[in-house]
Amino acid sequence: MNIFRSLMKANPVQNNVRILCVAAWALVSCTASRKDFDAGKKYSPEALRADYRIFRGILESTHPSLYWYMPRDSMDFYFNEGYSALRDSMTETRFRTRLSYVIAKLNCGHTSIKPSKGYIRYMDTAEEKTFPFALKFWPDSMVISANLRRHDSIFRRGTILKSINGYDTKQLTDTLFNYITTDGFSLSGKYQTLSTGFTFASLFKHVFGLTDSFDIRYLDDRNMEEQAYVKPYDFRADTLRSRPPGLVPNKKSREKKPPKLIYFSSVNLQVDTVMKTAFMTVGTFDRSNHLRKFFRESFRAIKKDRITDLVIDVRSNGGGDAGISTLLTRYIANRKFKLADSLYAVKAPSQYNRYIGKEFWYDILARIVTRKESDGKYHFKYFERHLFSPVTHNHFDGQVYILIGGNSFSATTLFAGDLKGQKNVTLVGEETGGGYYGNTAWIIQDVTLPNTHVQFRLPRFRMVIDKNRVKDGRGIMPDVWALPSAEAIRLGIDFKAMKAKELIDQRKLVGK
Repeated sequence: MNIFRSLMKANPVQNNVRILCVAAWALVSCTASRKDFDAGKKYSPEALRADYRIFRGILESTHPSLYWYMPRDSMDFYFNEGYSALRDSMTETRFRTRLSYVIAKLNCGHTSIKPSKGYIRYMDTAEEKTFPFALKFWPDSMVISANLRRHDSIFRRGTILKSINGYDTKQLTDTLFNYITTDGFSLSGKYQTLSTGFTFASLFKHVFGLTDSFDIRYLDDRNMEEQAYVKPYDFRADTLRSRPPGLVPNKKSREKKPPKLIYFSSVNLQVDTVMKTAFMTVGTFDRSNHLRKFFRESFRAIKKDRITDLVIDVRSNGGGDAGISTLLTRYIANRKFKLADSLYAVKAPSQYNRYIGKEFWYDILARIVTRKESDGKYHFKYFERHLFSPVTHNHFDGQVYILIGGNSFSATTLFAGDLKGQKNVTLVGEETGGGYYGNTAWIIQDVTLPNTHVQFRLPRFRMVIDKNRVKDGRGIMPDVWALPSAEAIRLGIDFKAMKAKELIDQRKLVGK
């Protein structure tokens, strides 16, 4: 008899004091209400240029990896191009799109543009039109993965699109990739970002504009190309149609409702005691998810049930606490390993301190944990020297299959990268979005521009994970590739997990 065991250890309600303090700080710092915010407000060219000069000045003086993958003269070209485009008044949305184009040229996945806090609150209640499909992209294909119109009989999950308003897959990705950040030159990360949720719908609207209808060319059930015109999805109209008259709350009553807590488990363990196989999902390395306890109990159960094959799914893991990812590595690694060969920061000039969030506290922390070296950089010497040892209690020595993809990022690449090449470990899937050679992260602060209040994320530490790896700007390559197909998306097949199961079955068949 097969036994299915699930260990779920995540509770966002039980946050620690540090998280509560940050949340309280965020609440008291909010000065604009939803009613006060005007999404259509245009900022003068003078205000936009002033913000842009601060944006560029902070990046040039403080970002430790500004020219890591982009030569200085090329980066200067994009900075200058972005500034020269600010000739007319712009809304915040248009300004953010312009900044996103420039910041993507850094090739740093941890550096990105964020809306102003007022715009974020506005979007909580905004009822706007959008492109109706979520799409899955790969180099020569785009396939519908979700449709906001649930009863659409034509554009179902798995439908292959040939073009949208005359733009084919390559034209769309070549254009939109210019606005997506990733580590180095990992296109897998950009494909995955564009395929996540309704990211494509948002980018298409902001870059190409929203038309009254979309000219869609697609393949029907006979694999014949057809044409249809699809109107944008109207959230308000759909809400009105889906509720009986008299049951549609007005905006004021909807805003007064208390926030609804939605709980998603990000980690779990499934154990098949007959096949001696376990499937572990680790969707985050965030410290608030009680992962230390989860790993401790999981590997205890794995040892007790004498599991021989372990699949670890980190495809959707965007990172988190490097200490947590290191702990998981220690349960599998068969040798000592170092977190980084080099880890350092650059001190921000004092004139920018007022724009960088929590810079006072960061400066205190940096003085405690870093030391200025002869190169003028502030090095985190502990992690540059310290060797981590494998755990001895409940260490797993069987076969490990790690599922990776474009959303595997940051601390997840530390985990997968340190285990790549180990004899009993096989990486399955696609190239990671996070860099194999290194990244820029560790401590990430929000910078707020004074006129538009647009924000951007500023990572402070450059990390070279292993100086002996090739600095080619690529992610971690799988040992066994598992690529998507329209049929797999249509049927909802988890093709990466299926590939891992196939490898396990083959190994056990050979072993008999």
